[in-house]
Amino acid sequence: MKTNGSWRPQRVLRLTLLGVLLPLTVASTAQTQPQAIDTSTAIAPLQLQPNVNLFSGRIGVTANTAAATPTANDPHPLPADFDVAEFERMARAMTVGRRVPGVALAIVHDGQVLTEKGYGVTSVNAPQAIDAHTVFRLASLSKSFAATLTGLLVDDGTLGWNSRIADYVPDFHLSSEAATQQLTIADVLSQRSGLLAHNAFDHDIEAGASYQSVADRLAYARLGCMPGDCYSYQNVAFSLAGDAISKATGNDYAQLVRTRIFQPLGMNDASLGIDGLESSARWARPHARSRNGWVAETVKPNYYRLLPAAGVNCSISDLAQYLIAHTGHRPDVLPPQLLDVLHTQLVQTMSETRTGWRRERVDDAGYALGWRVFDYSGHRVILHAGAVEGYRGWVAMIPERDLGVAILWNSSSWLPSGLLPTILDRAIGLPSHPWLNVPDADERLLATEAADDDADDAQPAGDDKAGSAGSSNTANAAPH
Repeated sequence: MKTNGSWRPQRVLRLTLLGVLLPLTVASTAQTQPQAIDTSTAIAPLQLQPNVNLFSGRIGVTANTAAATPTANDPHPLPADFDVAEFERMARAMTVGRRVPGVALAIVHDGQVLTEKGYGVTSVNAPQAIDAHTVFRLASLSKSFAATLTGLLVDDGTLGWNSRIADYVPDFHLSSEAATQQLTIADVLSQRSGLLAHNAFDHDIEAGASYQSVADRLAYARLGCMPGDCYSYQNVAFSLAGDAISKATGNDYAQLVRTRIFQPLGMNDASLGIDGLESSARWARPHARSRNGWVAETVKPNYYRLLPAAGVNCSISDLAQYLIAHTGHRPDVLPPQLLDVLHTQLVQTMSETRTGWRRERVDDAGYALGWRVFDYSGHRVILHAGAVEGYRGWVAMIPERDLGVAILWNSSSWLPSGLLPTILDRAIGLPSHPWLNVPDADERLLATEAADDDADDAQPAGDDKAGSAGSSNTANAAPH
């Protein structure tokens, strides 16, 4: 272990109903009542301490922090050398000489926006300046939106975390009937579907197959465990949550995201799907590197077929509002007890600690509900990343500092990834490290993080591809 931090997540947790916090599984009044859950085979309860507010107090220990003593006016002080203007200069410098075509940065603290700005251009072919309202494709940053929407429906009594996918999608099957009947909406949202290979059938989506045809093929995918028992990052299986949501509510998934999340949070630039992106007033085009520099590319629609996993588009201004809500400052939209549940680690993902800045800083890693949870040198960080053709992004929160950070960029470069640990280090008072000191011609270290938020999303060594598991390890293709 890299630190002696006192905070360590539990190794494996299996999610079910949350007692007094969240209601039991019930069907929408507009739908047929699904079968009652057989509690003899239901997964064991999530262990949450009562009255725990994950956004208050300190979790773990700090190393050499320069933070001031908390006061009534500033209950979550940042170190004296936390310089937002310096981070803005770093972001701007990335676009000088077109090291990257464009990047956008937002930082929020104690419910206030410290910065939300864009730098560089939307396209090297027809340049427009990127600003706070330029829309980017989020790729797997979309996953937290699916989990957030599900949580709101659980609060409504429309769904339960323990609602079984098979109750809402009768044609759904895994290779084991017992697994089919056990898989819950919480399992898919926490990447515990039980599938053996990561990113199962992503290559079929990349080849142009429809979501429905690929979802049907899950019946032939090998299982590595029973649902809820192990981690396996997925895009197709994750999107089963959208099917359950649509069936339970009788409403379109995209419309529910708009009415339950975008509109109440004032995310006025946000949309879903390729049409939403391309109809935006100003949007960033994807870029790939060529011998002559960056080349703007056509947006590929493939992963937009998986709206819950990879379908959201939004601006850095939108993400600032989203972070304000997820750090507990919009209880009218996201109640604190829901945030506690969404941000609770359910399964370990230790392979994420082995590459890049994570090798140096992350002592323990896990997946919650559409979010990741890192022990970052003794400090709890909630985050996720996104990667799809020509787009990258990170969103992170440090609860003990009440801080949120979002970084978006419109290229396949991994260089801007170094801005995230730079900001996290400064926020918790760690010694500075040259995370951004990577020459243009040598991005090999960052390239080792080709699976972005999930270094182990590629096909694990020794997995049997002949089992129709359909793993994809193409970093520029599959969203992560």
